[in-house]
Amino acid sequence: LGECAALAMWMTWKCALLRLPYGGAKGGVRCDPRSLSQDELERLTRRFTSELLPFIGPQEDIPAPDMATNEQTMAWMMDTYSMQQGYAVPEIVTGKPISVGGSIFRHEATGAGVVMVIARACARLGWQLEGLRCVVQGFGNVGSIASLELVERGATVIAVSDVSGGIHSDVGLDVPSLAEYALIHGSLEGAAAGSRLSNEELLELECDVLVLAAREDQIHADNAVRLRTRMIAEGANGPTSLEADAILGERGILVLPDILTNAGGVTVSYF
Repeated sequence: LGECAALAMWMTWKCALLRLPYGGAKGGVRCDPRSLSQDELERLTRRFTSELLPFIGPQEDIPAPDMATNEQTMAWMMDTYSMQQGYAVPEIVTGKPISVGGSIFRHEATGAGVVMVIARACARLGWQLEGLRCVVQGFGNVGSIASLELVERGATVIAVSDVSGGIHSDVGLDVPSLAEYALIHGSLEGAAAGSRLSNEELLELECDVLVLAAREDQIHADNAVRLRTRMIAEGANGPTSLEADAILGERGILVLPDILTNAGGVTVSYF
C-alpha cells in the first residue's frame, strides 16, 4: 500500500513537470505473474478491472501499464470496461495495442525517453554521448530499448542485467543480439555473451553512465559509496533511496531523476 501511494505521488509530480493534464494514481495486484498462465493472468486482470469500475473512466482515472504488464494486459482492461458500457471505449487505458487504438511508439517511448534525457544532459555538460561507457540494470521494456538507443547513438554498453543476473564485456556487448535473445527466451539466462556477474557487481562497475531500469531502492546507503559512475539515469521509479541520494550528491555524481527521465511513456500515452 505504501509503495502504491508513493508511486501515485510520483505520477502526480511527473504529469505536472511534463504539463500533461493527468492526475496521479496507482494500483496493482500482488502476485508473481511469471508463475501464472496466460488464462490466469487474463482472469486476474478482468476481475481487477471489474473491481475498479467505480473509480476509472476516460474523465476519471486512466490505467496505464507498468511493472509486469504489457499491451495484452491493457487490451483486457479496455475490453472489460467496454463490455460494461456496451460499446468500445479505447480511451479508458493507455499502452494498448495499436490495432485497438493505441499510440505508435508507446512501447519504445519510456526507454527512448531515458536516452533523450541522457543526451540532453551530456550536451549541457559538454560530454560526447558517442563513446561513453554505459551500464544498464534491467533489460525489460525500458532497459532493452534504452540499451538499443544508446548503441544507436554511438555509446558503448559494457553491461546489462535482468532477473537472471548480469552480463559484462569490457569491449562492449552486442545489444541487438541480446535483445533478440531475451525476446525469444524471456530473459538473458543462458545467453552466450561476455562474462556473468551479479546485479550487485554490475552496479559497481566503472562506467560513465549507469541506467537504472529495474526497480526501486537499488542504490542505497551501503552501495552508494562504492559506485564508480559519473551519471545515473533513473529509468525505473525510485531506484535510489533517500540516503543514497544524499551520498551521491556529496560525491558529485549527477542523478537524472525518474519523474523526468522515465516520463516518455506517459507523454506518448497522452497522445
